Amino acid sequence: MKPFDVYPLIDVTPVKASGSTIWDDQGNEYLDLYGGHAVISIGHSHPHYTKRIKEQLDNIAFYSNSVQIPIQKELATKLGQLSGYPDYDLFLCNSGAEANENALKLASFETGKKGFIAFTKGFHGRTSGAVALTDNPKIIAPFNAHEGVHILPFNDLEAVEKQLATGTIAGVIVEGIQGVGGIQVPDPAFLLGLSALTKQYGAKLILDEVQSGYARSGKFFAHQWVEGLKPDLITVAKGMGNGFPIGGVLISPEFKASHGLLGTTFGGNHLACAAALAVLEVIDEENLITAAAENGKAIMAALEKVAGVTEVRGKGLMIGFDLATEAGPVRAALIHEHKIFTGSAGGKHTIRLLPPLNIEPKALTLFLEKLETVLNVKQST
Repeated sequence: MKPFDVYPLIDVTPVKASGSTIWDDQGNEYLDLYGGHAVISIGHSHPHYTKRIKEQLDNIAFYSNSVQIPIQKELATKLGQLSGYPDYDLFLCNSGAEANENALKLASFETGKKGFIAFTKGFHGRTSGAVALTDNPKIIAPFNAHEGVHILPFNDLEAVEKQLATGTIAGVIVEGIQGVGGIQVPDPAFLLGLSALTKQYGAKLILDEVQSGYARSGKFFAHQWVEGLKPDLITVAKGMGNGFPIGGVLISPEFKASHGLLGTTFGGNHLACAAALAVLEVIDEENLITAAAENGKAIMAALEKVAGVTEVRGKGLMIGFDLATEAGPVRAALIHEHKIFTGSAGGKHTIRLLPPLNIEPKALTLFLEKLETVLNVKQST
């Protein structure tokens, strides 16, 4: 047996990591500015994180949700405090796609409707309902195609209202900042309009903060850059566990729980909660929300001055920039010649930066120098 061939792989084999540094099996050292799709929020192998997990592992790693698990309550309390949503409930699961599936289910249960609205360039996961709402026909199997799914133009409130007026829509799902779509930041008026329209037509607003949450944008959630916006449901994962699989749904008080409505075997297990608590504790103690905002602002301003960069988008340390040339060869040169990991996006000209939130400014300066070197070579050949 062999692994199913899922992704085109970079010819690098990481064997050790610390902070924003990765070492491969040949002893080469790399700067990680991608964090495995925005997963590494507090740096690889953070000492507090590894200590928390080791201590939990020495006690109990897992039992099902049929018993009392106090660490779940600890996690929910800490997340409520840091996120600004102390009155919301928390459902714990294992991934971003699973978080979105459960948010969709809750919205459908609550409204009694089955239609959903999503947006162009959006990505919500690869499971049944989440993939149907993802704007990529190549990854949607016939089984996943749903008649009640409507993928509408991003930032187009008129199209949204027209669909909501049919009375068939249970909810609208939108990313706080589109990740795979190339770091597309929604217009604040668009998000506020979605909130007003969903209330007007009896639908639920789901903010997918799987990639854009957890201090990534310089706020705890990216939608918090928009004053007065409070979604009905907020989904989280990726940076939530710093590499340990965990996801969740923040659920507004208007939703009433009942036994059997949602369920999970592994979600909220002891070890996952220990990892997630460690992440929140480090974000809080090291003031990483402010750090992400300040470092992100500085590097975005610097990127705008780089010859060959045509556009810079994002918030905090969730950054996308477009090049005059195709991004693939530039990313390849950065990793193979200069030992720097960066990320791709849906567009061929876009590079994504999603470094650990505690990245040192000197590492970002080094990246800028190497990027300019690569672009100068490309322009002269």
